[in-house]
Amino acid sequence: MLAVVSKLSKLFSLSSTPYIDYRLVENLFCKYYQAINDARLCTAYDARIGSIGIGIKTFILTGQHKIEKIAEFNKLRKELDKCDSKEHLARKLAEFRNDRLDFSRRSYNITHSIYHIVGRCDGQLELFNYPYDPILIDEIGAIRRTRSGLTFSDGRHDYSFNSSKSVLMMKFIPPEDRILLPIEILDDPFALLEQLLQDEPDSFVTSSHSKLIGEKEDYIILPLYSERGGVKQVPPRSGLNQWNAKGRPRNPDEVYIPIPRAIHHAYLGFFPDRDTPFMLLLPTGEVLSAKVCQDNSKALMSNPNQALGKWLLRDMLRLDEGQLVTMEVLNKYGVDSVMISRLSTENKEGSNGDNIPMYSLNFQSGDYESYEAFIGGAEE
Repeated sequence: MLAVVSKLSKLFSLSSTPYIDYRLVENLFCKYYQAINDARLCTAYDARIGSIGIGIKTFILTGQHKIEKIAEFNKLRKELDKCDSKEHLARKLAEFRNDRLDFSRRSYNITHSIYHIVGRCDGQLELFNYPYDPILIDEIGAIRRTRSGLTFSDGRHDYSFNSSKSVLMMKFIPPEDRILLPIEILDDPFALLEQLLQDEPDSFVTSSHSKLIGEKEDYIILPLYSERGGVKQVPPRSGLNQWNAKGRPRNPDEVYIPIPRAIHHAYLGFFPDRDTPFMLLLPTGEVLSAKVCQDNSKALMSNPNQALGKWLLRDMLRLDEGQLVTMEVLNKYGVDSVMISRLSTENKEGSNGDNIPMYSLNFQSGDYESYEAFIGGAEE
């Protein structure tokens, strides 16, 4: 299918290098390998097959190697600016990179990972897999300052850091056993499409039952922070820090995920009524009993409440008891919100015979789809 789509390159470009959009490559990979598509989620991987995490990359390949972006640390720029030597900076970059890989592995129970590469060359595609490794911090060497930032190696891979963009890149070297896929680009793909429409017009009519482009998808994004005066912060005595609220003594794992009023307004009926239980599927595959509660249904909590807190605070964020969640903690792992998806309304049967709705939770970041953009689009 990659070859078929690449034949239509002149729909977009007159170059002899096949054109294929990276999102299409991700979708094709997931379709034909029956992989879970995680491309829109805040995770280090674009797809998963069982416990294997896969990073999917598509880029122009004209020489013996290609340097490509593997991570962005805009929200950690202040921490990077504090590094007082090139050695310190290289080590800090490696720590940030590895922290995010570890977070994604914990989130989805990943035990192995690999890159799947589609290289676009003159007249052909080059397909190969490539090691997806953490950086060996204790093996870092060959550190060199450059005009744009820094380069270093860990003995397995060569890395480059662009300080102005806060982007970490890695050198990809095509292996000898890569697959070479010749592409014969059609001179006039427009004529082909016109002929297809004339020969089989009914094949291209959208069913009235199909989901229309632009129709709201069945998910919402909930921020793990609040914003005051244009500054994002995690409230110290509510939300993920509810355990620190004043008043009665609280369990150190007591938390809730805030639900802004704007969500209830724009997505009325997305959640069941207040205090009505539903099932919440975590990225790890664990299922919690959950509900929305408190005044104005402003809180998403688990039952027992400590279950969500233990998973979020201890298992995922790796915080000690009594340690506050802050924006610095969230930025370390590259997350600032969660995506809640409604999977179905007919799942496990409750004790009263009613069907209990099923939802899923995945981590999200403003780098992928921010809460502000999400709710702004819903209100348009």
